[in-house]
Amino acid sequence: MNIQVFVTGGTFDKEYNFVTGELYFKDTHLSEMFERGRCRLNIDLKTLMMIDSLEMTDDDRLIISNNCKKSDADRILVTHGTDTIVSTAKYLAAQAIEDKTIVLTGALIPYAFGMSSDGFFNLGSALAFAQVLPPGVYIVMNGRYFIWDNVRKNRETGYFENIR
Repeated sequence: MNIQVFVTGGTFDKEYNFVTGELYFKDTHLSEMFERGRCRLNIDLKTLMMIDSLEMTDDDRLIISNNCKKSDADRILVTHGTDTIVSTAKYLAAQAIEDKTIVLTGALIPYAFGMSSDGFFNLGSALAFAQVLPPGVYIVMNGRYFIWDNVRKNRETGYFENIR
């Protein structure tokens, strides 16, 4: 089984500038994460963009959608910022991408912050769910999967939850 992984940025890949205290993008951490996690899956990793999800536009979502459509893989994982991950999932679902399982995941704490990051856990969970869920669009966070139209980010708790 081949899993296509598309990187879009988000907190997952942010770095911390110790002088200014600002977060910024340098490069994706995904290759290192797969290696450190001893991942044995056949993964094709491609960076589409490195942006904060609050800056993501529908033009950016179209790039994600087009790449999902043209990918030979029927299992796709998209790393994404959590602030607008639900909007992107909704956008992808509206594109009617047939016979593919698309899983979006992110992190609330950058991987660069070490053991305090939820990125490793979310990435591993997303890879597992991408292998077993039927075709459709899902968000995987906090060890759970959510169908694209039944999820929200609870901004008070920092957890994702079902709407109904």
